[in-house]
Amino acid sequence: MPKNTALTVPVKKLCIDAKEENQRIDNFLFKHYRSIPKSHIYQLIRSGQVRINGKRIAVHYHLQLGDVVRIPPIKVTEKDALRPTTIAPSNFLTINTLFEDEAILVVDKPCGMAVHGGSGISFGVIEQLRAQNPSWKFLELVHRLDRETSGVLLLAKKRSALVELHRQIRENLVKKYYLTMVEGKWHNRVQHVKLALNKFITASGERRVQISNNASIKPMQAHTIFKLLKTWKNFSLLEAELKTGRTHQIRVHLAHLGFPIIGDSKYGNFKTNKQLAKETNGYHLSRMFLHAQSLQIKHPISKEGMLLQSPLPRDLQEFIDKMDNFPI
Repeated sequence: MPKNTALTVPVKKLCIDAKEENQRIDNFLFKHYRSIPKSHIYQLIRSGQVRINGKRIAVHYHLQLGDVVRIPPIKVTEKDALRPTTIAPSNFLTINTLFEDEAILVVDKPCGMAVHGGSGISFGVIEQLRAQNPSWKFLELVHRLDRETSGVLLLAKKRSALVELHRQIRENLVKKYYLTMVEGKWHNRVQHVKLALNKFITASGERRVQISNNASIKPMQAHTIFKLLKTWKNFSLLEAELKTGRTHQIRVHLAHLGFPIIGDSKYGNFKTNKQLAKETNGYHLSRMFLHAQSLQIKHPISKEGMLLQSPLPRDLQEFIDKMDNFPI
């Protein structure tokens, strides 16, 4: 099929998560449908064909966590069209289940696997799980993890569960804890970091996040609590508690403070990452040291408190063990 062949995409319904909230609806659609003229996007919104939670909205509407966006049938190029949901079993990656019942699914996302397809990735966790479980009528991500971040990932198997969990996130009732190792010697036992963030696009077209320093742009407020677990000569092990769930929040906060996460290819120290990837002095780390170790929620149906945990992956644990025996 020619690269720019026009395809008609059927009605889509997208549920807004923490990484998409506060975006204007027009900007959200521009990002998802780059081949569609902006004038046509505006026409779809103003005519009421694009709806949010079943209602018409204005082009300046800001998306809220848990909003369901209805997008009408629309002609797009093949590049912008939905990718096939059929995935060959031979392409399945190992995804371990941490908990499952009729309402939620909790998996241990492996490092290097995206949570969903897009941006040159044919499929992610959500597409694979849907392909493996074709009888499931509903399955949606409750939140996201960066591709290089491993650990606890929560999905909803019922729309009512998704709505309730998004309410808990919105009201700061969900607690997220990460384990990370940074370059540098951290001194404070507990440190609150409240630095607003802004998204931007580099000259090469890469999406990045930075500390907000432009008063003309509405920043995304971001709050992280860091707790010191252990230090060595040149590295520190931290627990990071997310009080907000902004894109790359932990990574950008730490890099701005001068303690970049080791192995972070976007915001880290390129020289250090390169040395660790070469197995210098017996050390080897070819990934970002950031792991979603636990998530505390109330079950969306029973309302019972739940602590969902993921063990530290073997490669990260081995790196810590090496540091204990031969600190650098």
